[in-house]
Amino acid sequence: MIGVTVKDKNRKNDTKRLTVCAMLAALSVVLLYFGSVIEVLDLSMAVIASLACIIAVIEYGKSAPWAIYGVTSLLSLILLPNKTPAAFYAIFFGFYPILKEKFEKRGKVLCWVLKEAVFNVCLAGMGVAAYFLSTTGDNTLLSSPVFIGILVVAAELVFILYDIALTRLISFYIIRLRHRFKF
Repeated sequence: MIGVTVKDKNRKNDTKRLTVCAMLAALSVVLLYFGSVIEVLDLSMAVIASLACIIAVIEYGKSAPWAIYGVTSLLSLILLPNKTPAAFYAIFFGFYPILKEKFEKRGKVLCWVLKEAVFNVCLAGMGVAAYFLSTTGDNTLLSSPVFIGILVVAAELVFILYDIALTRLISFYIIRLRHRFKF
């Protein structure tokens, strides 16, 4: 009887891991495409596409989620007709679940400080990009301090709700769904 060597098992596991990650990246691109075609769903699809990174963090850790994030960001920025969902994904939603896992290994206060810092840097980057890439030519609303203040406060509240919902979704996956998949 021919035995399976450790090298063969590792190769099989690597192939399986690569295949699952490629399928997760492809699924993310398809979801972002739906957000691109149906413009009302652009932000929602960016959030849903980030679930692939969450699954990769839980199942494979280390470099797999970063590979999914990179491939999905690159392909969606190249292929999608409307780049808005791809930009949301690339600028924040794609990598935040990966960093969230790293941040939550620290204390609660430091964890929230790091999360808020990352979110605020990304929010500022999106604001600057929106200001300079505005196609209307009229940036009076974007330069109003009152509007910016309201927008920042609303974004902070939505981010906190998003983080809490993401934590609950991760717990739901681990407790209820993980055993159903054979990753």
